[in-house]
Formats: sequence, C-alpha cells, structure tokens
Amino acid sequence: MSLQPGVRLGPYEILSALGAGGMGEVYKSRDTRLDRVVAIKILPDTLAADPQSANASTARPVRSRSSITRTSACSTTSASTPARRIW
Repeated sequence: MSLQPGVRLGPYEILSALGAGGMGEVYKSRDTRLDRVVAIKILPDTLAADPQSANASTARPVRSRSSITRTSACSTTSASTPARRIW
C-alpha cells in the first residue's frame, strides 16, 4: 500500500514516505487536529490479514512505547484499525 502526499487517514495527512520494510511502511504525516508532524506506520497486508500477528507486532509495542516519557524517545499517541488496516 503506497500512499501519496495529500492522502488522509482520519485526522492525519500524508506528507511524504520515510521508509519501508518487512514490518510495514512509514510516512511523515501531519496531525490536522494538533497541527504537528507525526510518523504513521502502515502494516503490510500479510500482517494486517492475521489478527494475532498484527496484535503482536503493534498493540503490545504501542502500549509499551506510550508509557515512555523521555525527551530522547518518540512518543506513541494512538493506534487505529480502520478498514482492517492498522495505523
């Protein structure tokens, strides 16, 4: 799933691609609610199609990262599953 600049995922607007690999694609995006730059990760179809794999590769790490408050670490602000895609 390649997303083009300008595409919107809920309140997030895709600005550019940052990278891609076996665990998904990452995009530089703008949170239109808070007017700040964020990173959005989209899982590949192979992981998104298997709920156990998707949960193992996103939900637990998201919960762990969301509790970190160091200035040198990025924060996780949300995780969503629109139309069976995790972002």
